[in-house]
Amino acid sequence: MEDGLAGRLTPAGHELFVRVYFEDTDFSGVVYHARYLHFLERGRSDFLRLKGIGHRALSAGEFGAPMAFAVRHMEIDFLRSARIDDVLLVSTVTRSLGGARILLDQTVSRGGEALLTAKVKVAVISPEGKPMRMPTAVSEALGGARYKSDNTAA
Repeated sequence: MEDGLAGRLTPAGHELFVRVYFEDTDFSGVVYHARYLHFLERGRSDFLRLKGIGHRALSAGEFGAPMAFAVRHMEIDFLRSARIDDVLLVSTVTRSLGGARILLDQTVSRGGEALLTAKVKVAVISPEGKPMRMPTAVSEALGGARYKSDNTAA
């Protein structure tokens, strides 16, 4: 479990530290709400990267048919504000894997205090944007055997 640019894998999932820069804030120095989506995306992308699942490899079909992940649904609770120069921890945990979707829980925290929680449904899609089954190699890399199978289409 290396700490690095892509964060680190943990027994529960993934952790990534991000610093709040001026560009992330509104005029008052508080993080603009839409910027949290960027932080969450970085957490999900680096989680996949450290699991050996790169976006280029997915689109090139290196795990079977060419595919991509797309956020289908997201529930966000904004609990507290972050400010310029804060160091935030983006945590990503896989709640369940299904045939064509992944359900993730993500948290953005500062010093152990949750600032934002998100429930994310990610769909597996073809290059044409149609739902498709997750290749076995991807499911296994994400720990598919640990999760109850859910064959509901995304």
